[in-house]
Amino acid sequence: MLNRHVIRGALALVLLALAGLGAWSYSLPPASAPADMPPLATGEMDAMLAALKPPRPRRPLVAIVSINDATETTDYLMPTGILRRAGVADVVMLATGPGPVKLFPALTVQADATLAHFDAQHPEGADYVIVPAMSRDDDPAVLAWLRGQSRKGAIILGVCAGAKVVAAAGLLDGKRATTHWYYLQDMLDKHPSIAYVADRRVVADRGVATSTGISASMPMMLILIEAMAGRQKAEAVARDLGLPAWDARHASHAFKLTRPFATTVLGNVLAFWNRERIGVELRSGMDEVSLALVADAWSRTYRSRAVSFAATSQAIETRDKVRVIPEAAPADLSSARHMAAFTDQRPAQALDRTLQAIAGRYGARTADVVALQLEYPWRASP
Repeated sequence: MLNRHVIRGALALVLLALAGLGAWSYSLPPASAPADMPPLATGEMDAMLAALKPPRPRRPLVAIVSINDATETTDYLMPTGILRRAGVADVVMLATGPGPVKLFPALTVQADATLAHFDAQHPEGADYVIVPAMSRDDDPAVLAWLRGQSRKGAIILGVCAGAKVVAAAGLLDGKRATTHWYYLQDMLDKHPSIAYVADRRVVADRGVATSTGISASMPMMLILIEAMAGRQKAEAVARDLGLPAWDARHASHAFKLTRPFATTVLGNVLAFWNRERIGVELRSGMDEVSLALVADAWSRTYRSRAVSFAATSQAIETRDKVRVIPEAAPADLSSARHMAAFTDQRPAQALDRTLQAIAGRYGARTADVVALQLEYPWRASP
């Protein structure tokens, strides 16, 4: 009898919680209408390029920092892959400690060095430090290291919610900045002296640059390449990425929490029995930028999770020397739906095709949920 009352009570609490969530979701605005991006002011891009010029007269040294237990997949791998294929700087993937770096929402990689090893090898510091989103904004080792690199003259670039980490280090105080739409208000509440700049994918101010959501890594890195090596080099890399145009323009108001987003996520989460593992085969020489985008996107549906696999347990080296550690063997994924990772496609096309595949499998609204998380201007549903 007691068990029956407990079960009934638990069910009542669940129903009340669901009712509350339903009421909350219907209080949200409907889907955002497609929006035009406001134009750039005369000289705005020139000023940004000047702000991102290499701080020292040498081949630039770029350090991309991470914490071992949870660093955002695309934020960490896309800057690495784009800058390395440009060949205009030395790019080092760093972690707070030795061992693998577990990325979220997918993939595991091996960093090139720890922060301590980098400091021993480069006491003068990096020219640029790229800060991805991390599960913790206040990791003491990261914050202290960022402050030290800034004091040595490095330009700090916060990618996506990595801006929150940069802000936690005190490096955005009194400066103009942006970040991922979902984390913007939290950052401004914690750091009220930051001057938010709307409708810009990239904002640079006095030794620090920040970007909007995850997909902004691509235009941000192209702007950085142009600052380092000129427009012609940036255009060549953009062609390799499959990106026809890029600049700092953005339609910020098109990215916000909406009713379709909330109800779709809620529905997908509640369908807990309907989960899939999507196998992503690792192959030597594959494009790490395409890999990151594909694995990231499939792991943001609230219906599926990308799992990397290979015939070996050893790390697989990608096109630009990123070491990706397989998470499973082929036999472990016998029940998974193996899917083409589109690594034969240029990264921009790989992302578009993956979103189309997600729409085909889980519906247009789920694909829109993924695109909104990536802050990517793409919509499948009307």
